[in-house]
Amino acid sequence: MIIINNFMEYKSLEGQMVGSSNWHIIDQKQINRFAETTLDDQWIHTNEERAKKESPYRSTIAHGYLTLSLIPYLWKQIAEVRNISMEVNYGIENFRFGQPVKANDKVRLEATIKSVQNLKGTVKVMVGAKLMIKDQVKSAYTGDVVFLYHFS
Repeated sequence: MIIINNFMEYKSLEGQMVGSSNWHIIDQKQINRFAETTLDDQWIHTNEERAKKESPYRSTIAHGYLTLSLIPYLWKQIAEVRNISMEVNYGIENFRFGQPVKANDKVRLEATIKSVQNLKGTVKVMVGAKLMIKDQVKSAYTGDVVFLYHFS
């Protein structure tokens, strides 16, 4: 895990791949909870028996937005940003889904600091995010996430 205490430390990481999170299993229980919360209960996500028979993946798959929603959790396993009074998830850009995450797949986030800007006291950081699936060459997605930080 890297520790970032201020703007200059963040800026020094610009252009670097800073690390990977731990592996996280996306199980059917998590998929079902996400489906319930988002009101997206399409059978490809929630009906295990039908997915085994009819899905080209022979399994249920995680919602794409479920995998995206894990970014803050996985990012905090890579970097600890200290001395902040506020952190905001500001946006996502250029995201592409490469392949689905099946139920019980293990995933981890790989992160690269793409840019760090000081905008009148607000630090805007663009992190290149790649979600890898254990034992797969192709990623689940790639794209950029933008965080805003207010350092104390």
